[in-house]
Amino acid sequence: QVQLVESGGDSVQAGGSLRLSCAVSGFRYGPLAMAWFRQAPGKEREGVAYITHDAVSTNYADSVKGRFTISRDNAKNTVTLQMNSLKPEDTAMYYCAARYGGDNWENEGFYRYWGQGTQVTVSS
Repeated sequence: QVQLVESGGDSVQAGGSLRLSCAVSGFRYGPLAMAWFRQAPGKEREGVAYITHDAVSTNYADSVKGRFTISRDNAKNTVTLQMNSLKPEDTAMYYCAARYGGDNWENEGFYRYWGQGTQVTVSS
């Protein structure tokens, strides 16, 4: 059974940091490209960060560049999102997603597998 399980969401004050993790099981993790998306209340889900299967390439939304870092550990089948200098506008449900490569990393329609999400709340 395919599973992506996120953890690490919490409530923090602006300027703080959080580390989100996604544990992947049930299929071959190595070939999968991984991404983090987020969805705030009343807004569409948006791509936050992306990492290729071999971790050679990463992509970030402009709104998080320089503050967020995506990484992966293929030995442990995990992907991590380190979030620093958090802002109230980062408040959202954060989702881990996986796909077998392709273009247009920000298009959620290209992702086959999704986690249930973890809530991040940033207060001012």
